[in-house]
Amino acid sequence: MAKLLVVDDEKNLRMIVQKELSRQGHEVETAADGEAAWDALEEQDFDVLLCDINMPRLDGIGLLRRLRERSQNPPEVIMLTGQGTVETAIEAMKLGAYDYLTKPYRISELAALVKQSAEKQQLKIDNQRLRAHLERNKALPEIIAQSPQMKEVLRLVQRVAPSDTSVLITGESGTGKELIAQAIHRLSRRSEKTFIDLNCAALQDSLLESELFGHEAGAFSGARNRKLGLFEIADNGTIFLDEVMEMPSQLQSKLLRALETRSFFRVGGVKKVEVDVRLVAATNRNADKAIAEGAFRSDLLYRINSFEIHIPPLRERREDIEPLAQHLLQKIGGINAPELSPQAIDALCSYSWTGNVRQLRNCLERAILLADNGTITTKELPPEVVYKTNEPSISVSYNMPKTSGANTFQNASPTALRDVERQQIINALDKTGWHRGKTAELLGISPSTLYRRLREYGLETR
Repeated sequence: MAKLLVVDDEKNLRMIVQKELSRQGHEVETAADGEAAWDALEEQDFDVLLCDINMPRLDGIGLLRRLRERSQNPPEVIMLTGQGTVETAIEAMKLGAYDYLTKPYRISELAALVKQSAEKQQLKIDNQRLRAHLERNKALPEIIAQSPQMKEVLRLVQRVAPSDTSVLITGESGTGKELIAQAIHRLSRRSEKTFIDLNCAALQDSLLESELFGHEAGAFSGARNRKLGLFEIADNGTIFLDEVMEMPSQLQSKLLRALETRSFFRVGGVKKVEVDVRLVAATNRNADKAIAEGAFRSDLLYRINSFEIHIPPLRERREDIEPLAQHLLQKIGGINAPELSPQAIDALCSYSWTGNVRQLRNCLERAILLADNGTITTKELPPEVVYKTNEPSISVSYNMPKTSGANTFQNASPTALRDVERQQIINALDKTGWHRGKTAELLGISPSTLYRRLREYGLETR
């Protein structure tokens, strides 16, 4: 079935074509001339346009030119013409029309052309979505689950994946929430469709709405062309919103509306876009606290939290540390990856890993670079891992205070390191006007790490 627009100033012919093509299962609308057709095309999307050439106000050629100039995703066009205007119809094909039929024509001929042109239109849409999917899609690494806690997480994933239930994944930063979201998608009936991921804390507020819902040409300064939003690209698939509780409040209501009605408007658009998308969201924040502080809507939380999966921090599932380390070593180092000495394994397993799996991976990347003779010993591990000090400070060079030889990072106390780190964050915030995204970029850390540090140091508000 295709969505068709029949444009002809002959009312009887227009009605006959609408009736016959509707009987074949197509959704058919009509317009009496080019201007009326243009109004309909601005209000909604069509797969195929059946257009007469000689019409009052705006003829078929004028409509085709306007369509190609102003529309980013125009429908396929079949020109309907009398014998005397065949040359004009051929000219229309040069302007991008799919084909033409001369009057009088048989409905069977028209139906065949409609079917072919609708298939071409669908192929263009599928290719656009596939390109976007290939650009964003990432391979799903193996999920290590030796501990009872992670085995329970995977059991929940297997139970909820086949449904269309919205899922909220909670847990500290770096625990692997995105991997769980990918696993839910891969085990669902939508597994052959698109999986789209977006970190809500990584974009400025003004860009997030356009990224999620797309925009029309001219919607704002710099919007030269129509852009499909991630919700539209993920149609019939899954969209994963990481750090969802960092979404600005003005956008939360639009997200709630989109989830409830399965439709939305692009930024600057008047056409309602209908989608069938499954939502998986994640956060490292306390939901009750976020609602109490007014940072997140309670009704949106109830909508996305139909099923919650909590991923425990790495320090609460120490059985996973050694197999995770071995897996990451092979992934980072390949076939020539060094081995872990027994002392190094003991140090890794007894450390608290406040940064969870992400911190473990960074630790192993450093160790691989320093390892000699194919073995990682405690000498190659960071001092805080070996000596169980607090997690390391953010490594930045911005506005670092000058220190004497006796006051270096190597022999500074944990308290002093935390004071230096806090001051560096404040300096960066002042430099960026307390813009968190720019501050994270200036410090060279992820937005989620910055948010965690801001909460630790009581810097959530200016």
